[in-house]
Amino acid sequence: MTEIPLSLDTYRLLGRSGLRVSPLSLGAMTFGSAWGWGADEPEVRTMFDAYVDRGGNFVDTANNYTQGTSERLVGDFAKGRRDRLVIATKYTCAIEPGDPNSGGNHRKSMMRSVEQSLERLQTDYIDLLYLHAWDATTPVEEILRGLDDLVRAGKVLYVGMSDTPAWQASRMQAIADLRGWSPLVALQIEYNLLERTVERELIPMAREMGLGVVPWSPLASGVLTGKYTRDDLDLGEGTADPSGTRKNVAAAAGSLSERGLDIADVVREVAAEAGHTPAQVALAWTLLDPAVTSTIVGVRTLGQLEDNLGALHVRLTDDQRGRLDEVSAVELGFPHDMLQRPMTREVVFGGVTIAPPA
Repeated sequence: MTEIPLSLDTYRLLGRSGLRVSPLSLGAMTFGSAWGWGADEPEVRTMFDAYVDRGGNFVDTANNYTQGTSERLVGDFAKGRRDRLVIATKYTCAIEPGDPNSGGNHRKSMMRSVEQSLERLQTDYIDLLYLHAWDATTPVEEILRGLDDLVRAGKVLYVGMSDTPAWQASRMQAIADLRGWSPLVALQIEYNLLERTVERELIPMAREMGLGVVPWSPLASGVLTGKYTRDDLDLGEGTADPSGTRKNVAAAAGSLSERGLDIADVVREVAAEAGHTPAQVALAWTLLDPAVTSTIVGVRTLGQLEDNLGALHVRLTDDQRGRLDEVSAVELGFPHDMLQRPMTREVVFGGVTIAPPA
């Protein structure tokens, strides 16, 4: 039987830091309806209060979510309890179309975005600032020095990476360590039963370099909830426009596919056996990886939040976890597969059995 935490106030340390966060974090990408599919303020406040009242303390937003509405609502709801919350936000995404410096990873974008986020959040400091997505143009030293300056100024407490190649994140961590700059403590990546390619490099890197993994889209754009069927596959490739329908976004993300629905079928079977909903089983599965610190739940109604929080009570048998792992397995590729071949291990170890490191 596989065990996971039982409550939002069973806190975990975020990476190689002393910061304590809940095992499920409240995603604020749905805070506001500016994109056409989020929740309005009264419903959002109800969800926020329910999460915090149960001991939840980790809230995830970004400078561009619902065109800034998300950060403003988080700031409003945090009043009177700001210091007990761990508020994470992100910079990178362009906020003024046509302005070449309103987005990106560079220092001007970073400083401008943080000042605007502080104003919207109505706070003096950001607990965790992520680089939102790798832009492949900004020198890593510029990014790291900018992040360290923000920490030294007291405007940011911790820093992390999101949607960044493993080799760049590990390189940045090494440079920060050698130069005495603020270390990275978190890595936010897509991780779910449909997207397991991160197990090749990103998750092992995070474990080795001291970054707590914070998965986004744990339900694969809703596909793992079981709400889509093969009749929905006639949608084609969909559209990546965040203001489009959720079905369109799921198709554009590659989640709404034959493979995705095959995996969702097994999730549904396991959920029925375990006495839980498919969403609860899919969320619980992400928490089984020891590299994962906190999984982000993105909900639009109080009912969805209540259902998602039920993931903390899921118990999977070894057989159930094995079936989920098998149907969703991905090839690790070179050099991982080669290094596990019997011939390779014989050549490397000479027939000697060596226990793996703890």
